[in-house]
Amino acid sequence: MEKKRVAVPILCHGHSRPVVDLFYSPVTPDGFFLVSASKDSYSMLRNGETGDWIGTFEGHKGAVWSVCLDTNALRAASGSADFSAKVWDALTGDVLHSFEHKHIVRACAFSEDTHLLLTGGVEKVLRVYDLNCPDALPREVDKSPGSVRTVSWMHSDQTILSSCTDMGGVRLWDVRSGEIVKTLETESSVTSAEVSQDGRYITTADGSTVMIWDANHFGLVRRYNMPCTVESASLEPIYGNKFIAGGEDMWVRVFDFQSGDEIACNKGHHGPVHCVRFSPKGESYASGSEDGTIRIWHRPFDP
Repeated sequence: MEKKRVAVPILCHGHSRPVVDLFYSPVTPDGFFLVSASKDSYSMLRNGETGDWIGTFEGHKGAVWSVCLDTNALRAASGSADFSAKVWDALTGDVLHSFEHKHIVRACAFSEDTHLLLTGGVEKVLRVYDLNCPDALPREVDKSPGSVRTVSWMHSDQTILSSCTDMGGVRLWDVRSGEIVKTLETESSVTSAEVSQDGRYITTADGSTVMIWDANHFGLVRRYNMPCTVESASLEPIYGNKFIAGGEDMWVRVFDFQSGDEIACNKGHHGPVHCVRFSPKGESYASGSEDGTIRIWHRPFDP
């Protein structure tokens, strides 16, 4: 049997506690960027290709659970256990806006047009902040059925996707009506939900399975049983012919989209893998772990 090829990663130190979220920017005229969230209360910005540290966003007083960049990578946003979400200038590291909540903020996402910030967390409320009018009260979408774990925008900012920590399924909300229009059913709570770069697919991880959904018709395209409990999964953005997953066994695995066969297994982390994401070009992918490190893996597989 052919031996599975392994990658030698770029090792990124800097966080002193577990790395719990990663986000790649789209490709910009200045390249693409990677931002990380950690329980050490900081988020860090890096060159997405080399992993070189650019800067640290300092200001939260609790674990940072979620982080994202806007389309142009000019602003970052973070959600924290200090009951706040913050918007940062990605060039200077300054806080532009701080939005107070009544409980832990677990998820945040910029709209595609960059004008809105979506947040969710333990309060079970989805809030939409207008960044052009940051002092205005946020719009509150219909009450979430559970504590919010993940949020994303879809369909040119017409649809919101969210999952909960205490129940299965992914819910799709119509932004105009504020109502749930569809629930993608899963057996366990969804810890990772990613909308593909081309908007065609939703990739979810719910512990024992990774599922690929049609983002427009909402049908289940593929279901894969995982060899271990996984916390995060990401679909290759250019060809869509493979996906990565990471979880409790500390390994980052690469799987074939069509067959579900494991085609690579990357070892190196010294704690469970909490988050994995493909870079926007699909040439590399990053993983964040309980061990406090980020590893950027350049693919050992054929395109």
